[in-house]
Amino acid sequence: MLYQSMNHIVLYTVALVVILVWIGARRNPIMALVEIGKEMLRSYKFLLLMAGMFGVLVLNKYELQIEEKMHLSSDYTSFVFGLEGHFVQAVQDIFYSPWLTPIIVFFYIFMLQSVLAASLGVYLLDKNRVMLYATCYAIIINYAVAIPFYLYFPVDEVWSYVPAGVRFTMLDVFPKFEQEYRPLSGLNNCFPSLHTSISVTMALLAFRSGNRRWMVITSISAVLIVFGIFYLGIHWLTDMIGGTLLAVLASAVGVQLARLTLRGREESLTVRSRITDMR
Repeated sequence: MLYQSMNHIVLYTVALVVILVWIGARRNPIMALVEIGKEMLRSYKFLLLMAGMFGVLVLNKYELQIEEKMHLSSDYTSFVFGLEGHFVQAVQDIFYSPWLTPIIVFFYIFMLQSVLAASLGVYLLDKNRVMLYATCYAIIINYAVAIPFYLYFPVDEVWSYVPAGVRFTMLDVFPKFEQEYRPLSGLNNCFPSLHTSISVTMALLAFRSGNRRWMVITSISAVLIVFGIFYLGIHWLTDMIGGTLLAVLASAVGVQLARLTLRGREESLTVRSRITDMR
């Protein structure tokens, strides 16, 4: 039922975001919509930041079309296989179990975007503007760095490379994956792994936020997603390492940019307050 179509996936993702925000912030999730509206009215910088974040998400959606128009023919899959050999096959051989597959697919399909969206809601309700802005900046950085690699350093998914000897276990649970989900994710968009970079970024930011419940949720999600990219036969170890390094970069730079952005706003408010006092 969960994986019959993209409509079902969108519907259940929205429901999952609401639940995650409620658990993470312990407040009415609907209030997150009110708070995001207030923040947009209060700060044009946040409005621009949200526009930038959605902009890179749209660019990622159309990256496959851009790639086709560029007529690029490079393929570095054999190079990556030469570096790590049958690592992913070994993971599948050790851990594969029919009862585990639905759990891993759930985290891979639902939790990535749900945790991302819920993070914004949690930080809004926590009044944690630094982490709110940092999340937006970090998402922009993740996609801005990854997309050029997808265009100029294409690496095929592990299961599709015959010498790797890996099975695409996603199809055990989501038989229509290639028809329903594939248009959103190119077969050769492997390095770096965005599933790794986004999930690890959310966990790193959660640790900086001080919200312990959110730390636990994002950490569990990141661990299972990173494990899942191997279990499902999608990503190479090289992709995971690249995604992890990208997450460290994006989260660190995102926090610094957020602090600079908010410091400028706070200084502006201080100047306005002083002018008002003088009057």
